[in-house]
Amino acid sequence: MSNGEVQHVFLVGAKSLGAYGGYETFINKLTEYHQNNPKIKYHVACKANGDGSMNPYKTPGAQIINDHEFTYHNAHCFRVKIPEKIGPAQAIYYDVAALHESCEIIKRDKISHPIVYIMACRIGPFMKHYYHEIHKLGGRVYLNPDGHEFLRAKWPAPVRKYWKISEQMMVKRSDLVICDSKTIEQYIHDCYDGKGIKGRNPKTTFIAYGAETRKSKLADDDKKLLDWYAQKGLSPLGYYLVVGRFVPENNYETMIREFMLSHSQKDFAIITNVNEKFLDELEKKLHFKKDKRIKFVGTVYDQELLMKIRENAYGYFHGHEVGGTNPSLLEALGSTNLNLLLDVGFNREVAENAALYWTKELGNLAALIEKAERLNQAERTNYGLISKQRITNEYSWGKICKQYENCFCEGMK
Repeated sequence: MSNGEVQHVFLVGAKSLGAYGGYETFINKLTEYHQNNPKIKYHVACKANGDGSMNPYKTPGAQIINDHEFTYHNAHCFRVKIPEKIGPAQAIYYDVAALHESCEIIKRDKISHPIVYIMACRIGPFMKHYYHEIHKLGGRVYLNPDGHEFLRAKWPAPVRKYWKISEQMMVKRSDLVICDSKTIEQYIHDCYDGKGIKGRNPKTTFIAYGAETRKSKLADDDKKLLDWYAQKGLSPLGYYLVVGRFVPENNYETMIREFMLSHSQKDFAIITNVNEKFLDELEKKLHFKKDKRIKFVGTVYDQELLMKIRENAYGYFHGHEVGGTNPSLLEALGSTNLNLLLDVGFNREVAENAALYWTKELGNLAALIEKAERLNQAERTNYGLISKQRITNEYSWGKICKQYENCFCEGMK
Protein backbone atom coordinates (compact mmCIF):
# COMPACT_ATOMS: atom_id res chain seq x y z
CA MET A 1 0.00 0.00 0.00
CA SER A 2 1.47 3.36 -1.01
CA ASN A 3 1.64 6.41 1.25
CA GLY A 4 -1.61 8.33 1.55
CA GLU A 5 -3.82 5.48 0.41
CA VAL A 6 -6.60 4.21 2.62
CA GLN A 7 -7.00 0.46 3.08
CA HIS A 8 -10.68 -0.45 3.14
CA VAL A 9 -11.39 -3.56 5.25
CA PHE A 10 -14.77 -5.31 5.28
CA LEU A 11 -15.48 -7.32 8.45
CA VAL A 12 -17.92 -10.21 7.95
CA GLY A 13 -19.03 -12.82 10.47
CA ALA A 14 -19.79 -10.99 13.72
CA LYS A 15 -23.36 -10.19 14.67
CA SER A 16 -22.61 -6.62 15.69
CA LEU A 17 -20.09 -4.37 17.39
CA GLY A 18 -21.46 -5.34 20.78
CA ALA A 19 -19.43 -6.60 23.71
CA TYR A 20 -20.99 -9.98 24.48
CA GLY A 21 -19.33 -12.39 22.06
CA GLY A 22 -15.74 -13.07 21.00
CA TYR A 23 -15.89 -11.72 17.45
CA GLU A 24 -18.22 -8.91 18.53
CA THR A 25 -15.80 -7.78 21.22
CA PHE A 26 -12.90 -8.08 18.78
CA ILE A 27 -14.55 -5.81 16.21
CA ASN A 28 -15.57 -3.36 18.90
CA LYS A 29 -11.95 -3.09 20.09
CA LEU A 30 -10.45 -3.05 16.58
CA THR A 31 -12.67 -0.17 15.43
CA GLU A 32 -12.20 1.66 18.74
CA TYR A 33 -8.40 1.53 18.59
CA HIS A 34 -8.31 2.44 14.88
CA GLN A 35 -11.11 5.03 14.79
CA ASN A 36 -8.64 7.89 14.21
CA ASN A 37 -6.24 5.90 12.04
CA PRO A 38 -6.04 7.59 8.61
CA LYS A 39 -4.68 4.41 6.98
CA ILE A 40 -7.73 2.17 7.55
CA LYS A 41 -11.45 2.44 6.88
CA TYR A 42 -13.60 -0.36 8.29
CA HIS A 43 -16.92 -1.54 6.85
CA VAL A 44 -18.76 -3.77 9.33
CA ALA A 45 -21.66 -6.12 8.60
CA CYS A 46 -24.23 -6.12 11.45
CA LYS A 47 -27.39 -8.16 11.91
CA ALA A 48 -30.48 -6.00 11.46
CA ASN A 49 -32.80 -8.39 13.28
CA GLY A 50 -32.86 -11.60 15.32
CA ASP A 51 -30.53 -12.89 18.02
CA GLY A 52 -27.56 -10.62 18.66
CA SER A 53 -28.73 -7.85 16.33
CA MET A 54 -27.62 -4.29 16.91
CA ASN A 55 -30.06 -1.35 16.99
CA PRO A 56 -28.06 1.77 16.04
CA TYR A 57 -30.94 4.00 17.17
CA LYS A 58 -30.34 2.79 20.74
CA THR A 59 -26.55 2.59 20.58
CA PRO A 60 -24.68 5.54 22.15
CA GLY A 61 -22.13 6.92 19.71
CA ALA A 62 -23.79 5.55 16.56
CA GLN A 63 -24.45 8.10 13.81
CA ILE A 64 -27.35 7.21 11.52
CA ILE A 65 -26.78 7.48 7.75
CA ASN A 66 -30.05 5.84 6.65
CA ASP A 67 -32.20 2.86 7.67
CA HIS A 68 -29.54 0.44 6.47
CA GLU A 69 -26.27 2.20 7.32
CA PHE A 70 -24.69 4.00 10.26
CA THR A 71 -21.23 4.86 11.59
CA TYR A 72 -19.74 3.74 14.89
CA HIS A 73 -16.13 4.30 16.01
CA ASN A 74 -15.75 5.99 12.61
CA ALA A 75 -16.47 2.64 10.93
CA HIS A 76 -19.09 2.34 8.20
CA CYS A 77 -21.65 -0.22 9.39
CA PHE A 78 -24.30 -1.82 7.19
CA ARG A 79 -27.26 -3.76 8.47
CA VAL A 80 -28.14 -7.16 7.00
CA LYS A 81 -31.70 -8.43 7.37
CA ILE A 82 -32.20 -12.19 7.76
CA PRO A 83 -35.22 -14.52 7.82
CA GLU A 84 -35.75 -15.61 11.43
CA LYS A 85 -37.58 -18.90 10.80
CA ILE A 86 -34.69 -20.91 9.34
CA GLY A 87 -33.11 -22.01 12.63
CA PRO A 88 -29.36 -22.67 12.75
CA ALA A 89 -29.11 -21.90 9.01
CA GLN A 90 -29.44 -18.22 9.98
CA ALA A 91 -25.69 -17.98 10.55
CA ILE A 92 -24.91 -19.29 7.06
CA TYR A 93 -27.54 -17.06 5.44
CA TYR A 94 -26.24 -14.04 7.33
CA ASP A 95 -22.62 -14.51 6.26
CA VAL A 96 -23.56 -15.05 2.61
CA ALA A 97 -25.87 -12.01 2.62
CA ALA A 98 -23.15 -9.91 4.30
CA LEU A 99 -20.61 -10.98 1.65
CA HIS A 100 -23.07 -10.10 -1.13
CA GLU A 101 -23.70 -6.68 0.42
CA SER A 102 -19.95 -6.10 0.83
CA CYS A 103 -19.45 -6.69 -2.90
CA GLU A 104 -22.31 -4.31 -3.72
CA ILE A 105 -20.78 -1.56 -1.54
CA ILE A 106 -17.35 -2.09 -3.14
CA LYS A 107 -18.94 -1.60 -6.55
CA ARG A 108 -21.19 1.28 -5.48
CA ASP A 109 -18.40 3.26 -3.84
CA LYS A 110 -15.73 2.22 -6.39
CA ILE A 111 -13.42 1.01 -3.61
CA SER A 112 -9.94 -0.02 -4.73
CA HIS A 113 -8.01 -3.05 -3.40
CA PRO A 114 -10.40 -3.90 -0.51
CA ILE A 115 -9.75 -6.64 2.02
CA VAL A 116 -12.74 -8.78 2.97
CA TYR A 117 -12.00 -10.39 6.34
CA ILE A 118 -14.35 -13.31 7.08
CA MET A 119 -14.63 -14.64 10.63
CA ALA A 120 -15.44 -18.37 11.03
CA CYS A 121 -15.76 -21.11 8.41
CA ARG A 122 -19.51 -21.35 7.93
CA ILE A 123 -19.95 -20.74 4.19
CA GLY A 124 -17.49 -23.00 2.38
CA PRO A 125 -19.88 -24.06 -0.44
CA PHE A 126 -20.31 -20.39 -1.41
CA MET A 127 -16.65 -19.38 -1.26
CA LYS A 128 -15.62 -20.23 -4.81
CA HIS A 129 -18.13 -17.73 -6.16
CA TYR A 130 -17.28 -14.94 -3.72
CA TYR A 131 -13.53 -15.52 -3.89
CA HIS A 132 -13.64 -14.93 -7.66
CA GLU A 133 -16.08 -12.02 -7.28
CA ILE A 134 -13.87 -10.23 -4.74
CA HIS A 135 -10.76 -10.84 -6.84
CA LYS A 136 -12.53 -9.44 -9.91
CA LEU A 137 -13.14 -6.30 -7.87
CA GLY A 138 -9.40 -6.06 -7.11
CA GLY A 139 -9.78 -7.31 -3.55
CA ARG A 140 -8.34 -9.99 -1.28
CA VAL A 141 -10.01 -12.51 1.01
CA TYR A 142 -8.71 -12.96 4.56
CA LEU A 143 -10.06 -15.62 6.92
CA ASN A 144 -10.11 -16.19 10.67
CA PRO A 145 -10.87 -19.92 11.01
CA ASP A 146 -11.93 -19.70 14.69
CA GLY A 147 -11.57 -22.98 16.59
CA HIS A 148 -12.56 -26.54 15.78
CA GLU A 149 -16.28 -25.99 15.21
CA PHE A 150 -16.60 -29.52 13.84
CA LEU A 151 -15.63 -30.93 17.26
CA ARG A 152 -18.36 -29.17 19.23
CA ALA A 153 -20.63 -31.74 20.88
CA LYS A 154 -23.73 -29.59 20.42
CA TRP A 155 -23.79 -30.38 16.68
CA PRO A 156 -25.17 -33.67 15.29
CA ALA A 157 -22.77 -35.72 13.17
CA PRO A 158 -23.98 -34.46 9.73
CA VAL A 159 -23.54 -30.84 10.85
CA ARG A 160 -20.06 -31.53 12.22
CA LYS A 161 -19.15 -33.07 8.86
CA TYR A 162 -20.44 -29.94 7.11
CA TRP A 163 -18.29 -27.69 9.33
CA LYS A 164 -15.16 -29.69 8.50
CA ILE A 165 -15.82 -29.64 4.74
CA SER A 166 -16.73 -25.95 4.90
CA GLU A 167 -13.46 -25.18 6.70
CA GLN A 168 -11.46 -26.96 4.00
CA MET A 169 -13.24 -25.04 1.22
CA MET A 170 -12.74 -21.68 2.93
CA VAL A 171 -9.05 -22.18 3.73
CA LYS A 172 -8.52 -23.17 0.08
CA ARG A 173 -10.02 -19.90 -1.14
CA SER A 174 -8.37 -17.43 1.19
CA ASP A 175 -5.43 -15.18 0.40
CA LEU A 176 -4.42 -15.12 4.06
CA VAL A 177 -5.55 -17.15 7.07
CA ILE A 178 -5.20 -15.18 10.33
CA CYS A 179 -5.07 -17.58 13.28
CA ASP A 180 -5.58 -16.40 16.86
CA SER A 181 -3.66 -19.39 18.21
CA LYS A 182 -0.31 -20.88 17.17
CA THR A 183 -1.88 -24.30 17.73
CA ILE A 184 -4.62 -23.47 15.22
CA GLU A 185 -2.04 -22.14 12.75
CA GLN A 186 -0.10 -25.41 12.95
CA TYR A 187 -3.35 -27.36 12.53
CA ILE A 188 -4.17 -25.39 9.34
CA HIS A 189 -0.82 -26.38 7.83
CA ASP A 190 -1.03 -29.98 9.03
CA CYS A 191 -4.44 -30.42 7.41
CA TYR A 192 -4.31 -28.23 4.32
CA ASP A 193 -0.75 -27.87 3.05
CA GLY A 194 -0.74 -28.84 -0.61
CA LYS A 195 -4.54 -28.62 -0.82
CA GLY A 196 -4.95 -25.01 -1.89
CA ILE A 197 -5.63 -23.69 -5.38
CA LYS A 198 -3.18 -25.40 -7.76
CA GLY A 199 -1.83 -27.39 -4.80
CA ARG A 200 -0.54 -24.38 -2.89
CA ASN A 201 -0.03 -24.26 0.86
CA PRO A 202 -2.27 -21.85 2.79
CA LYS A 203 -0.63 -18.53 3.65
CA THR A 204 -1.03 -17.93 7.39
CA THR A 205 -0.10 -15.54 10.15
CA PHE A 206 -0.68 -15.52 13.91
CA ILE A 207 -2.43 -12.62 15.64
CA ALA A 208 -3.90 -13.41 19.05
CA TYR A 209 -7.12 -12.22 20.63
CA GLY A 210 -6.77 -9.35 23.10
CA ALA A 211 -7.72 -8.54 26.68
CA GLU A 212 -7.85 -5.64 29.10
CA THR A 213 -5.32 -5.44 31.92
CA ARG A 214 -6.82 -2.54 33.86
CA LYS A 215 -8.85 -2.96 37.02
CA SER A 216 -12.62 -2.47 37.24
CA LYS A 217 -13.84 1.06 37.82
CA LEU A 218 -16.11 -0.23 40.61
CA ALA A 219 -14.97 0.26 44.21
CA ASP A 220 -15.06 -2.62 46.69
CA ASP A 221 -18.08 -1.04 48.40
CA ASP A 222 -19.97 -0.12 45.23
CA LYS A 223 -23.70 -0.65 45.80
CA LYS A 224 -24.08 -2.46 42.48
CA LEU A 225 -21.44 -5.02 43.51
CA LEU A 226 -22.69 -5.48 47.07
CA ASP A 227 -26.29 -5.90 45.87
CA TRP A 228 -25.18 -8.56 43.39
CA TYR A 229 -23.26 -10.45 46.09
CA ALA A 230 -26.24 -10.27 48.47
CA GLN A 231 -28.63 -11.49 45.78
CA LYS A 232 -26.40 -14.44 44.83
CA GLY A 233 -25.24 -15.38 48.34
CA LEU A 234 -21.56 -14.77 47.57
CA SER A 235 -18.70 -12.81 49.16
CA PRO A 236 -15.28 -11.58 47.95
CA LEU A 237 -12.68 -14.41 47.81
CA GLY A 238 -15.40 -16.80 48.95
CA TYR A 239 -16.03 -18.36 45.53
CA TYR A 240 -14.50 -19.99 42.50
CA LEU A 241 -15.80 -18.68 39.18
CA VAL A 242 -16.43 -19.74 35.62
CA VAL A 243 -17.78 -17.55 32.80
CA GLY A 244 -18.67 -19.06 29.45
CA ARG A 245 -21.16 -20.69 27.14
CA PHE A 246 -23.08 -23.55 28.74
CA VAL A 247 -22.05 -26.30 26.32
CA PRO A 248 -20.59 -29.80 26.89
CA GLU A 249 -17.16 -29.11 25.37
CA ASN A 250 -16.50 -26.48 28.05
CA ASN A 251 -16.46 -29.36 30.56
CA TYR A 252 -19.02 -28.14 33.08
CA GLU A 253 -19.68 -31.77 33.98
CA THR A 254 -16.06 -32.32 35.07
CA MET A 255 -15.81 -29.00 36.92
CA ILE A 256 -19.05 -29.50 38.86
CA ARG A 257 -18.31 -33.16 39.63
CA GLU A 258 -14.82 -32.37 40.89
CA PHE A 259 -15.94 -29.39 42.97
CA MET A 260 -18.54 -31.63 44.62
CA LEU A 261 -15.76 -34.13 45.38
CA SER A 262 -13.59 -31.44 46.98
CA HIS A 263 -13.76 -30.38 50.61
CA SER A 264 -13.75 -26.68 49.76
CA GLN A 265 -15.83 -24.43 52.01
CA LYS A 266 -16.13 -21.89 49.20
CA ASP A 267 -18.86 -21.60 46.54
CA PHE A 268 -18.67 -22.34 42.82
CA ALA A 269 -20.33 -19.46 40.93
CA ILE A 270 -21.25 -20.21 37.31
CA ILE A 271 -22.01 -17.20 35.09
CA THR A 272 -23.70 -18.47 31.95
CA ASN A 273 -26.86 -18.57 29.87
CA VAL A 274 -28.37 -21.83 31.08
CA ASN A 275 -29.47 -24.42 28.53
CA GLU A 276 -32.26 -26.28 30.36
CA LYS A 277 -31.78 -29.53 28.43
CA PHE A 278 -28.06 -29.68 29.24
CA LEU A 279 -28.77 -28.60 32.83
CA ASP A 280 -31.23 -31.48 33.27
CA GLU A 281 -28.68 -33.93 31.85
CA LEU A 282 -26.07 -32.75 34.36
CA GLU A 283 -28.52 -32.96 37.27
CA LYS A 284 -29.38 -36.57 36.38
CA LYS A 285 -25.69 -37.47 36.29
CA LEU A 286 -24.37 -35.43 39.21
CA HIS A 287 -27.33 -34.47 41.45
CA PHE A 288 -25.57 -31.15 42.00
CA LYS A 289 -28.69 -29.37 43.29
CA LYS A 290 -28.16 -31.07 46.66
CA ASP A 291 -24.78 -29.28 46.95
CA LYS A 292 -25.52 -25.70 48.03
CA ARG A 293 -22.02 -24.60 46.98
CA ILE A 294 -22.91 -24.97 43.27
CA LYS A 295 -24.56 -21.73 42.20
CA PHE A 296 -25.80 -20.90 38.71
CA VAL A 297 -25.97 -17.10 39.00
CA GLY A 298 -27.22 -16.12 35.52
CA THR A 299 -25.51 -13.70 33.14
CA VAL A 300 -23.69 -10.42 33.81
CA TYR A 301 -23.61 -8.02 30.86
CA ASP A 302 -22.31 -5.04 32.85
CA GLN A 303 -18.61 -5.24 31.92
CA GLU A 304 -17.33 -3.26 34.93
CA LEU A 305 -19.34 -5.45 37.32
CA LEU A 306 -18.15 -8.63 35.60
CA MET A 307 -14.55 -7.45 35.80
CA LYS A 308 -14.94 -6.78 39.53
CA ILE A 309 -16.53 -10.21 40.09
CA ARG A 310 -13.51 -11.77 38.34
CA GLU A 311 -11.06 -9.75 40.45
CA ASN A 312 -12.72 -10.88 43.68
CA ALA A 313 -12.86 -14.60 42.84
CA TYR A 314 -10.58 -16.88 44.87
CA GLY A 315 -9.94 -18.88 41.71
CA TYR A 316 -11.15 -19.20 38.13
CA PHE A 317 -11.92 -22.50 36.38
CA HIS A 318 -11.42 -22.76 32.62
CA GLY A 319 -12.54 -25.97 30.93
CA HIS A 320 -12.59 -25.01 27.24
CA GLU A 321 -10.98 -27.61 25.00
CA VAL A 322 -12.25 -26.53 21.55
CA GLY A 323 -11.05 -23.33 19.92
CA GLY A 324 -8.09 -21.01 19.71
CA THR A 325 -7.26 -18.13 22.03
CA ASN A 326 -10.34 -17.99 24.25
CA PRO A 327 -11.53 -14.49 25.30
CA SER A 328 -12.82 -15.69 28.66
CA LEU A 329 -9.41 -17.16 29.53
CA LEU A 330 -7.59 -13.95 28.63
CA GLU A 331 -10.02 -11.91 30.71
CA ALA A 332 -9.51 -14.27 33.66
CA LEU A 333 -5.72 -14.07 33.40
CA GLY A 334 -5.99 -10.28 33.32
CA SER A 335 -8.29 -10.11 36.36
CA THR A 336 -8.16 -13.18 38.63
CA ASN A 337 -5.02 -14.08 40.59
CA LEU A 338 -5.45 -17.85 40.62
CA ASN A 339 -6.50 -19.69 37.45
CA LEU A 340 -7.11 -23.44 37.23
CA LEU A 341 -7.10 -24.51 33.57
CA LEU A 342 -7.87 -27.69 31.64
CA ASP A 343 -4.52 -29.04 30.46
CA VAL A 344 -4.80 -28.73 26.66
CA GLY A 345 -2.47 -27.11 24.13
CA PHE A 346 -4.57 -23.97 23.59
CA ASN A 347 -4.63 -23.14 27.30
CA ARG A 348 -0.95 -23.90 27.96
CA GLU A 349 0.01 -21.78 24.94
CA VAL A 350 -1.78 -18.78 26.43
CA ALA A 351 -1.10 -19.08 30.18
CA GLU A 352 2.26 -20.90 30.27
CA ASN A 353 3.44 -20.91 33.92
CA ALA A 354 0.85 -18.38 35.10
CA ALA A 355 -1.77 -21.00 36.06
CA LEU A 356 -2.44 -24.41 37.60
CA TYR A 357 -3.55 -27.25 35.29
CA TRP A 358 -6.01 -30.14 35.61
CA THR A 359 -7.16 -33.11 33.56
CA LYS A 360 -10.56 -34.79 33.21
CA GLU A 361 -9.36 -37.81 35.20
CA LEU A 362 -11.58 -38.55 38.20
CA GLY A 363 -10.28 -36.77 41.29
CA ASN A 364 -7.64 -34.70 39.48
CA LEU A 365 -9.33 -31.30 39.68
CA ALA A 366 -10.65 -32.02 43.19
CA ALA A 367 -7.05 -32.56 44.34
CA LEU A 368 -5.97 -29.37 42.57
CA ILE A 369 -8.68 -27.42 44.42
CA GLU A 370 -7.31 -28.75 47.70
CA LYS A 371 -3.81 -27.66 46.61
CA ALA A 372 -5.11 -24.21 45.60
CA GLU A 373 -6.60 -23.71 49.04
CA ARG A 374 -3.28 -24.50 50.72
CA LEU A 375 -1.60 -21.60 48.88
CA ASN A 376 -0.97 -18.54 51.01
CA GLN A 377 -1.87 -15.01 49.94
CA ALA A 378 1.65 -14.22 48.72
CA GLU A 379 1.66 -17.32 46.49
CA ARG A 380 -1.75 -16.45 45.02
CA THR A 381 -0.68 -12.86 44.45
CA ASN A 382 2.46 -14.04 42.67
CA TYR A 383 0.40 -16.14 40.24
CA GLY A 384 -1.66 -13.01 39.59
CA LEU A 385 1.41 -10.89 38.88
CA ILE A 386 2.74 -13.47 36.41
CA SER A 387 -0.61 -13.84 34.61
CA LYS A 388 -1.18 -10.09 34.31
CA GLN A 389 2.34 -9.60 32.97
CA ARG A 390 1.68 -12.36 30.44
CA ILE A 391 -1.43 -10.51 29.20
CA THR A 392 0.38 -7.16 29.10
CA ASN A 393 3.31 -8.59 27.13
CA GLU A 394 1.44 -10.74 24.62
CA TYR A 395 -2.29 -10.06 24.58
CA SER A 396 -2.99 -6.37 25.22
CA TRP A 397 -5.52 -4.85 22.81
CA GLY A 398 -3.02 -2.13 21.90
CA LYS A 399 -0.50 -4.73 20.72
CA ILE A 400 -3.12 -6.84 18.91
CA CYS A 401 -4.62 -3.87 17.05
CA LYS A 402 -1.14 -2.70 15.99
CA GLN A 403 -0.48 -6.15 14.55
CA TYR A 404 -3.74 -5.96 12.58
CA GLU A 405 -2.77 -2.52 11.28
CA ASN A 406 0.51 -3.96 10.01
CA CYS A 407 -1.25 -6.97 8.51
CA PHE A 408 -3.87 -4.89 6.69
CA CYS A 409 -1.67 -1.99 5.61
CA GLU A 410 1.87 -3.31 5.21
CA GLY A 411 1.51 -7.04 4.73
CA MET A 412 2.65 -9.66 7.22
CA LYS A 413 5.37 -8.84 9.70
